Amino acid sequence: MSISSEKQMPEAVAAWRDPEMDSVKGTETPKDPNKGYIALLGWSINAIKAAQKFDRRYIVVAPEWAADFCTANNIPFISWDFIRLNDRSMEIAERLKEEGVDVAIPLFEETVEWSGAINSVLLDSPRMFGQSILFRDKALMKRRAQLGGIRVGIFEEAHEKEDIVRFMKRVNQTLLKLDGDPDDPIHVKAFDKAGCLGHRMIRTIEEIDNIPDDEYPLLMESHLSGWEFAVEAWIHDGKIQFLNISEYVTLGYSVFVPATAELESWRNAITKQIELLIKTFDIQFGLIHPEYFVTADGEMYFGEVAYRPPGFKAFELIEKAYGFNAYQASMLVFDPKSSKEEVAAFFPKEVVDAKGYAGCFGVYPRRRVVSKLEMPEETINHPYFESHELVAPAEETVPDRSAFGTHWGLIFFFGDDPIKMRDLLKAQEDLDFYV
Repeated sequence: MSISSEKQMPEAVAAWRDPEMDSVKGTETPKDPNKGYIALLGWSINAIKAAQKFDRRYIVVAPEWAADFCTANNIPFISWDFIRLNDRSMEIAERLKEEGVDVAIPLFEETVEWSGAINSVLLDSPRMFGQSILFRDKALMKRRAQLGGIRVGIFEEAHEKEDIVRFMKRVNQTLLKLDGDPDDPIHVKAFDKAGCLGHRMIRTIEEIDNIPDDEYPLLMESHLSGWEFAVEAWIHDGKIQFLNISEYVTLGYSVFVPATAELESWRNAITKQIELLIKTFDIQFGLIHPEYFVTADGEMYFGEVAYRPPGFKAFELIEKAYGFNAYQASMLVFDPKSSKEEVAAFFPKEVVDAKGYAGCFGVYPRRRVVSKLEMPEETINHPYFESHELVAPAEETVPDRSAFGTHWGLIFFFGDDPIKMRDLLKAQEDLDFYV
């Protein structure tokens, strides 16, 4: 790839130049023309850096605001607005096909449908678009899971407040609640948002009034009391190539990999569930990120599944623990030109090949008014502490958290004992990082 001179660029564009990127230094890994040409849908600097160190050709498809950065850093780029669906939506698939691209990989939730539509054209597989809808619409996803014999909780769609009131009353009637008994909570979730976005736990009828009208329609679910965990599974030719179990310490706050021996003892049962999920959703390749619950009586319930990298920097945690780049792993299993031998040689052995335990904690300010970032000594002096992404507060008043909220940044830890890691991550919940 030719390297543009900084002198040739307008000053505003050149300001985005990163002298440490391989594409700027001229140290990119040579691309093999016999292997796949990959489109990355969305924006991830870490995914781009991984592609530059991998032997596949790549092109980034992202919103217009990424153009200057890509120009400044010699990154192949096509501008596309993923928000707008119109009669030009097929154009991106045709452009990528003309470019010679073999497959499109979604980097975040809102590009999953786009990848399905594009890949249905690139791979001449019309069913892929319909499959992508199942990964996006949580209600359809749950119904498909039920049809495949996968255990799920009770669920319905809500289009207005009264739907949630009726659902909550029916759930508690089913649980034989008597007058005066506390209601069993229910969960409401956005149909098509990632992770905890739009996710609320409703404990009383009165809390339903706190849901803004613009969040409807929603998915309603019964509460499952159990151990929630996540899985990252790379699939090639319909078979699991690597299966990581991510252990949540507190949902929305903290996670680490690999899991404790207690959760890993469920690996065989979890693997069978993932194989059933692959069969039910007819997944032939790619990366899936499902969430499950194990209840006290040992039953496993399906929560949901995503067809894109997970949040909370799980890919980066996996790389820290195992040494392989999870973005490159996704490029490998998505690429229709990858051989079984190449895929098998790429992945290490789960758990036994891990170099340690990598975890992260998402910080939420505990005070209503803050003036500065102040890292607690208990955190930065702990031998497991690695780094953090926290920045000084932009304003003093902390906004009210909507639903589960969005963390203000992540703190990263690495160590050799999963129990110490779990306890350390839990302890962060009682500390103030913004004071």
